[in-house]
Amino acid sequence: MSEDQSTARKSDDAEDRKPTNGQGDEDGASAHVQKGDTKDDAGDSDASQDDDSSDDKTKKPSIFTKPLFWIILVIVVAVIAIGGTFYYLDARQYETTDDAFVDAHIVRISPKVAGTLKSVADIDNRHVEAGRLLAVIEPSGPEAQVAEADANVKQAQAQYEQARAQVTAAQASRDQAAAQARSPLATAAKAQQDLARYQALVRLDPNAVAAQQLDAARATARSTAADAAAARQQIDSAAANITVARRQVAAAQAVIEARRASVQQAKVTLGDNRLVAPVSGQVVNRSVNVGSYVGPGTQLMAIVPDHIWVTANFKETQLQLMTIGRPVEIKVDAYPDVKFKGHVDSIQRGAGQAFALLPPQNATGNYVKVVQRVPVRIEFDLKNGPDPRKYPLGPGMSVVPTVKVR
Repeated sequence: MSEDQSTARKSDDAEDRKPTNGQGDEDGASAHVQKGDTKDDAGDSDASQDDDSSDDKTKKPSIFTKPLFWIILVIVVAVIAIGGTFYYLDARQYETTDDAFVDAHIVRISPKVAGTLKSVADIDNRHVEAGRLLAVIEPSGPEAQVAEADANVKQAQAQYEQARAQVTAAQASRDQAAAQARSPLATAAKAQQDLARYQALVRLDPNAVAAQQLDAARATARSTAADAAAARQQIDSAAANITVARRQVAAAQAVIEARRASVQQAKVTLGDNRLVAPVSGQVVNRSVNVGSYVGPGTQLMAIVPDHIWVTANFKETQLQLMTIGRPVEIKVDAYPDVKFKGHVDSIQRGAGQAFALLPPQNATGNYVKVVQRVPVRIEFDLKNGPDPRKYPLGPGMSVVPTVKVR
């Protein structure tokens, strides 16, 4: 191929590559824009790389890399461990429970006789001493019974005096019979002696005494002996009358004692109309007033004695080291700022559920072990702590006792 032909072909190819009028310009513009955007993106990436490098240069180091942090952490952990150890060693010395209440033997005042209340002392929620008059029931029959019993005593005393007089009369009768018996006895003795002499002479000499004299002596001896026997019987009868009279005196004296017992019983019945405080304490729960009709057993009021204590129901697992006499710190919910002192007085032998009205029957059905509660009696120490009698503490108030067991 010639050089002219090759030159012409190149020129044709160049013309084919040239764009048309509009398309050429647009393609050129878009190409120019793309080139410009590429340049801008390249500029932005360079700027971001510059910012990251500046942030890395200004970023702080991690706290975990600092030795001071680990020193403080070790110190805090050590303090917590030491404090926890001391707390455990201190807490293990005590046993406490919130299932505890103030307790006392409440005295309920009830009459023994029926009647209408004549007077009732206005002593609600007040302290009374033992023997203080609380109420009076209007008497009706007891006064008449006392008067009748007194009359019966006087009658028995009169009978007693009469019996003593009979004793004196019987003794006089015996003395009189004894005096009257002296002559028959003496006559009988003389007649017996005469008969004995006559009989002795007859034995010596049958002709010494006439038969008629001997018969007369015998008759006289028999007669006087009979009179003497009658006199002795009168004496014995008089002595028997004395014995009877003395027994009547003893019977009359027994009647007097019985009548006096009746008087005492009548006075006791009359005294039952007066209700007095059996113990010292605070009067609570008064439910009657003047004019109320009451019967035997009707509760009029109650008295909370001055002697109170704490009944604490500890778990059976807390009793291992608890013994009588252990000191106790008592906190009453009503007075949280007052720390009462006490000591363990006694521990009940048996859990509370064993004394329930319907004790559980663990031998039947499925059994689930439950930690039982055992009542522990705690007495207040009046010398070592506040006096509970100066505070309105009563049965049922909640307390939290803490027993030192180690």
